[in-house]
Amino acid sequence: MTHVNVRLTTRYTVVDNRLLQHRELSLTAIGLAGHIQSLPTGARVDIRSLTARFPEGEVRIAAALRELEAHGYLSRTRERLPNGRMVSRTVSYNRPTGTEEVREVTPPPPLTPAPAPAPAPAPARPERAHLPAAPPPRPPKPPLPEPTRSTPDPRRTATTLLAGLHHDDPRLLLPEREVRRLAPAVDAWLERGATPAAVRRALTSGLPTEPLLHPAGFLAHRLTEHLPPPPPPAPPRPLPFQDCDGCDRPFRAAEPGHCRDCRPHQPLQTAA
Repeated sequence: MTHVNVRLTTRYTVVDNRLLQHRELSLTAIGLAGHIQSLPTGARVDIRSLTARFPEGEVRIAAALRELEAHGYLSRTRERLPNGRMVSRTVSYNRPTGTEEVREVTPPPPLTPAPAPAPAPAPARPERAHLPAAPPPRPPKPPLPEPTRSTPDPRRTATTLLAGLHHDDPRLLLPEREVRRLAPAVDAWLERGATPAAVRRALTSGLPTEPLLHPAGFLAHRLTEHLPPPPPPAPPRPLPFQDCDGCDRPFRAAEPGHCRDCRPHQPLQTAA
């Protein structure tokens, strides 16, 4: 390791190396001690204020304060203010208490309750002409696709497919109610010619790396936005072959009868 040091003349704090290299203090406690020693007298160093300042939670902050208190770098006492409110007074030592190097510290000024802040004046009401325009309403989400015809075994293939998606990704474990809600949309895909394997690939491929907070909503979006188009209509089937009653020649017709050549020679039927 190589040090690159710049001589500081302002905004610096002298910290004892015996604190920075302490063998029994945690890294959180050492860093917190250095921060507290850099603060001016009267600064707030309670657990709530330190938690708001640093990303560590209350549990780690409280444990670090107890470490510093146990090793003599900090002392905390409870005092009652003239108004009856209980507060904590914290004293920070740059050398732990009980050693020869401890110097007499100047006691901090007595704690006095802070005066109640004056109520802020009500903001002037802007003129109606200068009011910001209301944001446009968000468009409603499109409904989930529904199949157009019932199947002999409704929802079984769809529910089995949805219930097994967590085998591809554990984040896609769905509750039963969401499986029932999304099953009609999967049936719509199957009705349009998609195979179960194709539906599974469409739902599980290219998943985001961050956590899925709402996996059912994510799947509903894919089922709606990536719905395949309906298959083209099947071409009309040709009429079946019939044997002509007059010449026995085959011809296409919906029902048995005479072919086009024999039709004009049919005897006229007269009314009785």
